[in-house]
Amino acid sequence: VQLQAFGGGLVQAGGSLRLTCAASGGSLGDYAISWFRQAPGKEREFVASFTRSRSQLYADSVKGRFTITRDNARKTVHLQMNNLKPEDTAVYYCAATSYYRGSYYSEHDYEYWGQGTQVTVSS
Repeated sequence: VQLQAFGGGLVQAGGSLRLTCAASGGSLGDYAISWFRQAPGKEREFVASFTRSRSQLYADSVKGRFTITRDNARKTVHLQMNNLKPEDTAVYYCAATSYYRGSYYSEHDYEYWGQGTQVTVSS
């Protein structure tokens, strides 16, 4: 499966953005799709996941503000980000895995990655 992430941009604190991960070359329902982010000088971190069993998982830092949804027919996964904070500034990546390795939270749990999309939140 190939992944393409888009929808990033510049927004003021308190604003919203919607990221999209578009998949091609596979059936989206066969994969868990997740979002990760990486801020300058920091390691890549887990943000949210939509699993094959249709569970949604979130990092504590984004719970209540971000929502992940999946549209299998359109082969897209969206990350709705509300009440954005400057600390949400990062490059956001979508990732996919067809195997459950016991965790969805590590970047090493995924074999497919899209290119990143920059999200910048100004204070």
